Amino acid sequence: MVNVCDIQVMKPLLADHGFHFSKAKGQNFLIAQWVPESIAQQAGVDASAGVLEIGPGIGPLTQQLCLHAGKVCAVEVDTRLEPILNQTVGEFSNLEILWGDVLKQDIAALVAEKFDGLRPMACANLPYYITSPILSALLEADCFDSVTVMVQKEVAQRIAAAPGTPDYSAFTVFCQYYAEPELLFDVPPHCFMPQPKVTSAVITLKVRKQRNWDIADPDIFFRLIRASFAMRRKKLSNGLAAGFPELGKAGAAEVILAAGFDENVRGETLSIPEFARIANEIAKRR
Repeated sequence: MVNVCDIQVMKPLLADHGFHFSKAKGQNFLIAQWVPESIAQQAGVDASAGVLEIGPGIGPLTQQLCLHAGKVCAVEVDTRLEPILNQTVGEFSNLEILWGDVLKQDIAALVAEKFDGLRPMACANLPYYITSPILSALLEADCFDSVTVMVQKEVAQRIAAAPGTPDYSAFTVFCQYYAEPELLFDVPPHCFMPQPKVTSAVITLKVRKQRNWDIADPDIFFRLIRASFAMRRKKLSNGLAAGFPELGKAGAAEVILAAGFDENVRGETLSIPEFARIANEIAKRR
């Protein structure tokens, strides 16, 4: 197996194929073998798992996933990497590579087709510029046992944040609605080539099998979340009135009181069950 994390192996490999890093695609390749090894291990990848990998690059994480998983399906948008991946991961019979944009795929249908009888998981070293859209798509597909990704550290902290903390955001609530996040470990810039300007972190999201919040209308719930954080430093009633103009300021205040909260409450302090109570009060008035 080619050690693609060895910079003395990587540089000639890339040069042989005339490959140049694309800033537009956010390409930073791992040069620390412990990172992909740790991701595969701490994600819980084993022979029962079918793993969807987003953006294999030149294959360091792909190799580790293939060594442990029942099957790996890797989706890569950069076709320049095809001859390199043939060389670095071509030996694995449990690997299938799909060329294209994962955001244009029906992820749930893809997982059902490729991982029949296996425990579906997703793993990825996500480019910083497209982290939120891809992570959102993976969670909304609602077909995985877990999603383990390497992202910018501040994004990982935001995903795992608690109510009332500075990192708590609409994206936090979105992610925690679907899954329970756990920060695993940091990855310093020197573990990549070229080096990014920020520290990365690996986070795993264990998808919730049940969401016992009795949310009457998920569309209203997520609309409420967006409205609450659009004016995070103001009273929730302000965001509510702006996000639900049909309520008006008086109606927004009534909803908050009817849900059992002080009229001066701020959205950034509320948990998912508390947001659910407010969303259900709004739904009653539709």
